[in-house]
Amino acid sequence: MDITFEYIAMALLVFLTGLSAGLCFTWTNAITPGIGRLDDMSYLLSFQQMNRTIVNPMFLIAFFGPVILGLHSLIAFRGATTALFWVLLVAVAIYFVGVALVTIFGNVPLNNILDATELSTANQVDLKTLRELFEVKWNHLHLIRTISATVSFALLIISLIQITRNTIGNGI
Repeated sequence: MDITFEYIAMALLVFLTGLSAGLCFTWTNAITPGIGRLDDMSYLLSFQQMNRTIVNPMFLIAFFGPVILGLHSLIAFRGATTALFWVLLVAVAIYFVGVALVTIFGNVPLNNILDATELSTANQVDLKTLRELFEVKWNHLHLIRTISATVSFALLIISLIQITRNTIGNGI
């Protein structure tokens, strides 16, 4: 089996999608429930600081890299078997809509509202109101991202297995 740029890109797509799914899973199952137990000020301050810290080059590559690599893989494997192409298309579409678009149009605007708030000068009523505006909606959107990233990751593993089988089976 020749290792081509297309296969490397596909493997990297699966890897980065897996990192995103793991990140989302960890936030859903440990981070947000953990900080959810904090009082309003501590919760909002913790979330504000995590949001400011997480946006870094490594995160951006892991979180948005699958969009670019997904499009590349769709083009590279457009001539593959119909079933393989459709599984790949569905995986990329789920990630794009359920992770990238939900992040850009859902979670990021909420993060921006939180980031723009000077928490140290807010009173208890303002903190409670902000948390009520933020927490439930953010967690709901994040659950969509978690499910989407996980389903996309599983479908991409199936696609990679099928690509490998097709390549080995064709003697390439």
